[in-house]
Amino acid sequence: MATAAAPAAHPPLEGAARVWGTIALSAATFMNVLDTSIANVSLPAISGDLGVSSTQGTWVITSFAVANAIAVPLTGWLTQRFGQVRLFMASVLLFLVSSWLCGLAPNMTMLIAFRALQGFVAGPMIPLSQTLLLSSYPRAKAGLAMAMWSMTTLVAPVMGPLLGGWITDNISWPWIFYINIPVGLLAAGITWGIYRKRESVTRKVPIDGIGLALLVLWVGSLQLMLDKGKELDWFHSPEIVAMAVIAAVGFAFFLVWELTDKHPVVDLSLFKRRNFWSGALATAVAYGLFFGNVVILPLWLQQYMGYTATQAGMIMAPVGLLAIVFSPVVGITVGKVDPRRYATFSFLVFALVLWMRSNFNTQADFWTIMIPTIIQGVAMAFFFIPLVTITLSGLSPDRIAAASGLSNFARITAGAMGTSIATTLWENRAALHHAQLAESVNQGSQATASAMAGLSASGLSAEQVLGQLNRLVDQQSFMLAANDVFYASAVLFLLLIPFVWLAKPVRSPGAADAAAGAH
Repeated sequence: MATAAAPAAHPPLEGAARVWGTIALSAATFMNVLDTSIANVSLPAISGDLGVSSTQGTWVITSFAVANAIAVPLTGWLTQRFGQVRLFMASVLLFLVSSWLCGLAPNMTMLIAFRALQGFVAGPMIPLSQTLLLSSYPRAKAGLAMAMWSMTTLVAPVMGPLLGGWITDNISWPWIFYINIPVGLLAAGITWGIYRKRESVTRKVPIDGIGLALLVLWVGSLQLMLDKGKELDWFHSPEIVAMAVIAAVGFAFFLVWELTDKHPVVDLSLFKRRNFWSGALATAVAYGLFFGNVVILPLWLQQYMGYTATQAGMIMAPVGLLAIVFSPVVGITVGKVDPRRYATFSFLVFALVLWMRSNFNTQADFWTIMIPTIIQGVAMAFFFIPLVTITLSGLSPDRIAAASGLSNFARITAGAMGTSIATTLWENRAALHHAQLAESVNQGSQATASAMAGLSASGLSAEQVLGQLNRLVDQQSFMLAANDVFYASAVLFLLLIPFVWLAKPVRSPGAADAAAGAH
């Protein structure tokens, strides 16, 4: 995939141009990542307003995720055809148009179609914002560029449900899409003004039609399986089995085709580089663990601890505080410290946070639950920057966009897998704990007799007493199940540390190799 002659390097931006370029690219990334989670809490309002069931409403999320997962790995090939700046601008502007259409959608069918379009055109935005940002900074400050970028990608998924809930409660659900328009126009205007003369070299690469078709087939099937698996009871459903078979067979054919085609649509030869595959693997698995736990905690708080959506959002929001404080420090020092050490420290802090959560009980107060969330900000600051530095180290300029697209595809897919696996495990473990706890609720139990007597004395009927007992057992079983998932995730973070050390040391000056790839 490398060109014979390296493209001419663009000098780093300076002064105000670099500041505004960073703000514009970060705003576009924030808008994109926010849209992956902002609709989650608005689904009941959307489904009710458009007159469909909540099950049909979940396609608003599924359609975006499937289309986005297909588009992200195409970034490298599209960049060669159209150029980094032109492709990024097209991605942002089409994202705004599709957001506007989502808000105007008169029925669920049209909304799902527009969300799929939105997900597809959003695909190149994140990898290219990363690539353009790296090209804006001198080599020695590449870590700082990644610090700016990583803050938006880590804070946005947490802010999405909080902002989405507030907009749905206080304005109306179409505005979760309309808010993209002013942000996107500002980002597009500034980006074009600064970057239009910094276009990358393009070349007429043949369209790999078969590779593209196979990519759509296996990624689409995998995403549908992950999104609908829990709802359809996983492999007890013929539909899920069929999707799994299509995904597996499609992936096998895709691998063979892409590794033998002269102009592959996805550059799989990147996996020959040890730093790329070890960095991408560690990032993907860690992000899947992180995202799965981000989903479970607010669900548990709202369903079994009596928290409102806003209160649950307040618990999650401080995760960005220490990330914002420490990310610039990591960015500045990543050139002087082995990034593998920083990534190891991040995984250790993630494990500590999840171990703390595994000790929660139903008596835990607001601050007990919030403290691990605040500490998690430290882990997030030391997470993305070192791993991106490792993943992109030593790559030539024309391969950065493809590498960024492929590693982001792995991360996004792992996030979807993490969510599906975590929520399924949570419910399965809760069913197990419920059965075990229910064994203790019998007429021979003094505690049961005392509880039933107390509930009866408060004026509840026999059926209401049993219902209340079942609710208490439910609450305890889901708490114990959440503890199980948190504890298992902590152990997996510790087991991930050796993968980081499979990477070769990134030679100083720090992230220079990664930055050089973008220059």
